[in-house]
Amino acid sequence: MMPLKMSEFTTAASNYAARVDETFWILSGVSVAVVLLVFALILGFVIRYRRDSTAPRGELPEFMKREVEIGWTVATLILFLFMFWWAGVELLNASSPPAKALEIHVVAKQWMFRIQQPTGAREINEIHIPIHTAVRLAMTSEDVIHDLFIPALRIKRDILPDRYTYLWFTATKTGTFWFTCAQFCGTNHSQMSGSMIVMDQASYARWTTAQPQSQDLARLGKALFHSLGCSGCHAAGSSVHAPDLHGVYGRPVHLTDGRTVIADEAYLRDKILLPNKELPIGYKPIMPSFRGIVTEGQIVELIAYLKSLGTGAEQQGAKQ
Repeated sequence: MMPLKMSEFTTAASNYAARVDETFWILSGVSVAVVLLVFALILGFVIRYRRDSTAPRGELPEFMKREVEIGWTVATLILFLFMFWWAGVELLNASSPPAKALEIHVVAKQWMFRIQQPTGAREINEIHIPIHTAVRLAMTSEDVIHDLFIPALRIKRDILPDRYTYLWFTATKTGTFWFTCAQFCGTNHSQMSGSMIVMDQASYARWTTAQPQSQDLARLGKALFHSLGCSGCHAAGSSVHAPDLHGVYGRPVHLTDGRTVIADEAYLRDKILLPNKELPIGYKPIMPSFRGIVTEGQIVELIAYLKSLGTGAEQQGAKQ
């Protein structure tokens, strides 16, 4: 296990980290400037209006009572709203990964992180990634609430049971960086940490090739899809009236309660574990639940296979 160093909090190893540091220093500078201004005014008034001072102490001019006070309040409000907008834009930009980001799956459990690369390679408490490549982490928990915190990248996100949360980043420095669970999750919470190894493109390719031979997630999911008997209902020639899963990912789904949802990863996960939770129009609640039958890792493989069948947007583009 990699020991924590102070450099983890001072090194900016991603594009987002650089923007976070810039925002921090600007906000700190503005705060210090306001504090110094207020302190200078207080000190000036203390000296000018000390007990033996002859400074006039009559009524303030009317403009001092209205215009100055209103102007100071409005200026402060505008500055606050600008900083709020600026920081909010940075946060929203950080929540929208590029379409072609490298997707790595993280499954947290007491007290470890299990990582699965797109190639199918598995890691425990280590994440190997290439530099200058957008990486998207799709995360879920097998038990309680966890949290992934990578100080050098300035990113942090809760990992929740029974749902997906996401992080994305582009690393800009090679090296080994510490990460940890930042949400108290039980007795050995303090030991739940690991290392992110950022490598140049060539080194990452060699590392990937050197891993034990394994099929990629989509191929593993396809084999599991057939072994669980899913193809018996969802195949084109099946006698069971079940949805066609080609292009299902990203496709709008019209539900029996009148709502329309998008078949994203969370929706597909629910259909595997809670098939009757959001029932599409025209289908009966006959699909069995696979809760307790498939693991979180196998759910990741099944969803990867469904995504490999194309997206709703691709299917729509093909028709046009």
